[in-house]
Amino acid sequence: MRAIDLSNVTWRASSYSNSDGGECVEVSDDLLCAADWRKSSYSNSDGGQCLEVADNLPSVVPVRDSKAPARGALVFRASTWVAFVSGIKHESPLG
Repeated sequence: MRAIDLSNVTWRASSYSNSDGGECVEVSDDLLCAADWRKSSYSNSDGGQCLEVADNLPSVVPVRDSKAPARGALVFRASTWVAFVSGIKHESPLG
């Protein structure tokens, strides 16, 4: 498994953690700051319909619109993303 640098990630106690200091789970709302974004090879070259993906995070693949990265990202399990891309590659043209 690849290690990722989480030193710039902000952590907070989950709302599901109890208040006595035990059984605490920390979560990060900005984990995607560790994402290494690249334009998908499926994006077109004229500046429209640009999709960015990050494949440097273990087990997940975040996807976002490169024209509006601040709007957030969809995060897929890596296995789900692989199945999606495989389906696109093997899709026959509509007849």
